[in-house]
Amino acid sequence: MSRINTNISSLQAYHTLTRNQSDLTTRLQRLSTGLKINTGKDAPAGLIASETLRSEMSGITQAIDNSQRAGNVINTAEGALSEVSSLLLEVQSLTNQAANSGALSPEEIKANQLQVDAILNSINRIANTTQFNGVKLLNGSLDYTTSGVAASSIATMQINSAKVPDNGSISVVVEVTGSALTGEVQFAQAGLGPAPVTIEIAGTTGVEQLSFAGSTHSSGIAVAINQLKDATGVSAYVSGAVLRLNSVGYGATEFVSVKTIAGTFVDGKDNGQNAQVSINGSQAQVDGLAASVRTSTLDLTIDLHKDFGQQLMSKSFAITSGGAKFQLGSEVNRQGQANIGIGSVATTKLGNQVLGYMSSLASGGDNALTSGNTIQAQKVLSEAIRQVATLRGRLGAFQKNTLETNINNLSVTLENVTASESAIRDADFATETAAMTRAQILVQANTSVLAQANAAPQNVLSLLGG
Repeated sequence: MSRINTNISSLQAYHTLTRNQSDLTTRLQRLSTGLKINTGKDAPAGLIASETLRSEMSGITQAIDNSQRAGNVINTAEGALSEVSSLLLEVQSLTNQAANSGALSPEEIKANQLQVDAILNSINRIANTTQFNGVKLLNGSLDYTTSGVAASSIATMQINSAKVPDNGSISVVVEVTGSALTGEVQFAQAGLGPAPVTIEIAGTTGVEQLSFAGSTHSSGIAVAINQLKDATGVSAYVSGAVLRLNSVGYGATEFVSVKTIAGTFVDGKDNGQNAQVSINGSQAQVDGLAASVRTSTLDLTIDLHKDFGQQLMSKSFAITSGGAKFQLGSEVNRQGQANIGIGSVATTKLGNQVLGYMSSLASGGDNALTSGNTIQAQKVLSEAIRQVATLRGRLGAFQKNTLETNINNLSVTLENVTASESAIRDADFATETAAMTRAQILVQANTSVLAQANAAPQNVLSLLGG
């Protein structure tokens, strides 16, 4: 080369050195940060995929934390309910003891009543003070609120879960498509013949034998049967010349059985019939007048009023708010949320309006031990124990089958998403170290070559010296 104004070899060596220095800088950056993608220019498509996966990872991590926190809420409620259950069992023992009035003095029954009063106060205290992070759990604040529920149609209702839209409500339509019936046996005579009769009356509650003198009128038979209604579960009334024996309750499990032991009387047995009910178009599971439905958006149980349960018609009401909402999914949407209602366990709520409430067992109440009405007290108490046990079971099922399975599922998902994001964004140190070594050697070689290329034009001086 004899031209000195333009050193092509030097330019080529310089450009190559620049590229190798840039490559070396990239390798050093990746090794120092541990990331293969540090800026958008490193891999535009990879950056988009990585950021999407990172967003999903963040949502999954928070969903796992939410599920664990929800578990803590359920554990707190369960601990309190366990204590309420123990207190109710103690009331059960005291009620049973008070019923043994032939062996107890009035003073002992009064002492039992004082203990029941203390227990009822303790249950109310637990209901009003059990809280998690300032939120009361068992005072009814996490129960659902409704509007348009007519007592003439729905006697009692328990909403276990409902996905109420934000700032919205759920409309519930209850339609009776088949009437509920009691078991019924008819005796189409005005009374008995001249001979005495002994019959056996059986129902869901028990069996009793009744003996009647000859020529007893049907109205007298009905009175005798009704006096034992609580013991047998069978009632009677006279309609014209027909004596009708009916089961007290409605449904396929209710029955009336009449069997002649001595004399002449009509024998027969008949079972009742469950109502046929649909709730929001879904066929409900029905036992007598109790209907329940469980879907992804609604889980409730209702007891139909007997008049409504025998008419082919529909009624509607709205669930407006309430329930405990837990965000268990990685994205905020209805599919990623779980709802559960936690009703009040105060003594004014345990029981129902048909049987009565636990508060009626307090001193001065209709079912206090000192009132002697221990049979009705037992019915109220049994219902309260069932309600608390059912609530504990629902919370336990929610924790085990929803929260724990959600945590397990999300944990596996997080592992896989993290692995995918790592494969896209994280640097492979073995690869990057080898590439850095190569870049270092090339930079050193290019530096030497550039020095030689810059020195080459000086050879022209030998021409001038000649």
